[in-house]
Amino acid sequence: MNLTKLAAAAATLSCMALAPALAQDKPVELKLAHWVPASHPLHKAMEDWGAAVNKASGGSITFKVYPAQQLGKAFDHYDMARDGIADVTYVNPGYQPGRFPVIAAGELPFLMKDAKGGSEALDDWYRKYAAAEMKDVKYCLAFVHDPSSFHSRTKKILVPDDIKGMKIRPPHATFANLVTSLGGTNIQSSAPEVRDVLEKGVADAVAFPWGSLVLFGADKVTKYHMDAPLYVTTFVWVINKDKYASLSDNQKKAVDANCNTDAAGKVGGPWGEFERAGVAKVKANPEAELYTITPEQLALWRKAAEPLEAKWGEGVKKNGVDPATAMSGLKESLKKFNAAN
Repeated sequence: MNLTKLAAAAATLSCMALAPALAQDKPVELKLAHWVPASHPLHKAMEDWGAAVNKASGGSITFKVYPAQQLGKAFDHYDMARDGIADVTYVNPGYQPGRFPVIAAGELPFLMKDAKGGSEALDDWYRKYAAAEMKDVKYCLAFVHDPSSFHSRTKKILVPDDIKGMKIRPPHATFANLVTSLGGTNIQSSAPEVRDVLEKGVADAVAFPWGSLVLFGADKVTKYHMDAPLYVTTFVWVINKDKYASLSDNQKKAVDANCNTDAAGKVGGPWGEFERAGVAKVKANPEAELYTITPEQLALWRKAAEPLEAKWGEGVKKNGVDPATAMSGLKESLKKFNAAN
């Protein structure tokens, strides 16, 4: 047999060896669940994520996205992934105070200046802690929205003392602690319920990102809008452990290739652009009053927020994590991704 024939035979044997491996990749459909409307940029982000996994798996993994709380309430999405009600979910850890204390570092005011770099920094840092803190699920990625602040239906909020006596819907537990410390009352609701609690007068104000304020219609029931970068909210995508374990090695690689810091930036970046575009939309409403605060007023907010880090530290100590080490690591990651405020 000449060399050409030998090469052809070797190629044939190689293909025959690969065929059984490929045949093991049985078709799998993933249920991707979230709680914002299908018009929200995170819906497209989930579709894009599913498409990337589909491509990386050679088409063996398909997906279906369930938006707008179709499979469960916003507060329940972590447990939905844990229990297999959905395979991949979008979670706000701050909706469940005290349950995920480490990642709550990202909720502390004045840390991050933008969504893309902030998402990359948060994800890069949190990977050291995710397996222990979110042990019921497989962690995929973390991200944040663009910095935002207060939107009120009753009055301008200029300084921390203005919160006293107000009913505020906070975005997460850390911000709720700030409201309480300033003499306000927290009104708990998920993002899809924000307009309702404002419209009914259950809440006087909300802390909410700009684009989502318009998307959820909360701009229609608020008048005064502080244009200052007070806070961001942390989010994660998590995966049902059993579903992940049932995948072939090739399919696991396809998922893992889209559960990393680069993917976190691809989710957070476009969302940040969407939220920033909301400023102009609110400003275009002649009945809306957008206002900035002075450096002196901003300094008062920074001072009011200072005790939150110590309170956060108390929570992470209970999970066996040193708060000084964790915070130092987060700040280094923020510098690395040019996202420090």
